[in-house]
Amino acid sequence: MQWVEVTIHTSNEAMEPISNFLNEMGANGTVIEDPADLVKENIQMFGELYALDPRDYPADGILIKAYFSNNAQVHDKVSGIKDYFKTLEQIGFRLGAKKISLKEIKEDDWANAWKKFYKPVQITNRITIVPSWEKYAPKTDEEQIIELDPGMAFGTGTHPTTILSIKALEKYVSNNNIVLDVGCGSGILSIVAAKLGAQNIYAYDLDEVAVRSTRTNVAMNGVEHRVEVKQNDLLNGVEKRADIIVSNILAEIIVKFTDKAWDNLRNNGLFITSGIIAKKEQQVKEHLIKNKFHIAEKHEMNGWISLVAIKVE
Repeated sequence: MQWVEVTIHTSNEAMEPISNFLNEMGANGTVIEDPADLVKENIQMFGELYALDPRDYPADGILIKAYFSNNAQVHDKVSGIKDYFKTLEQIGFRLGAKKISLKEIKEDDWANAWKKFYKPVQITNRITIVPSWEKYAPKTDEEQIIELDPGMAFGTGTHPTTILSIKALEKYVSNNNIVLDVGCGSGILSIVAAKLGAQNIYAYDLDEVAVRSTRTNVAMNGVEHRVEVKQNDLLNGVEKRADIIVSNILAEIIVKFTDKAWDNLRNNGLFITSGIIAKKEQQVKEHLIKNKFHIAEKHEMNGWISLVAIKVE
């Protein structure tokens, strides 16, 4: 089969929403080429070391590459991407170069080439993310291995927003907890919660591609008996009493359901939010406070914010 590689030159700030949008459009995998990867400390990388060619990377911003079948009305999709650019700019995102280019590519070339960007990565002392095709042995008895196939849906576990969410879950999840994962993507946060001992996890996403991906990754990690996956619009219609709600999505989406998060949490329950750019932090805080949450913690990584709010009645 012939594929079309759609390359978008944009800003790091816009990486998450654009990547998610591409998957919603039916992309059969995405790759991020970020110059920051060239200077990451090797101590963070596990398994086989691999070389990255600086010539593949832009001088500024990042490249997002998405792969569509050659008969998938790609030019219509490019028009849709340009319209989405306008939407992002209207809500305050800076998109950088905003350049889009197309290239035909053979399936065998794509299927193998993109995997060089994903190797085992230790996120915390207890959580290591391992691509499904890599072999990796835990270094300690406490180390939990999360297997993922990043080609299915957005959420490889190495983006700052995901790392912040994982660290918060590691700190707060305890045995017998009930956790709601709103906007589950590839299912990584649901899997982490299960590996950390949560009893029941309910994963929700509006995107059917994300729902399928979460189910596949949950089964791959052997936690399907504790993770229930459902296509759903945020927490609409959900009537659960959870100990923790985690949501790694855009600030503009988080503020839409802070009231439902309050309703679905037990007293002293936690609302872990991530995916917040610095200039949207105050907006999210105001909505949390308006809905009677107490903001307990703030963490920041590479310009991205994570907030931990507590329900105190």
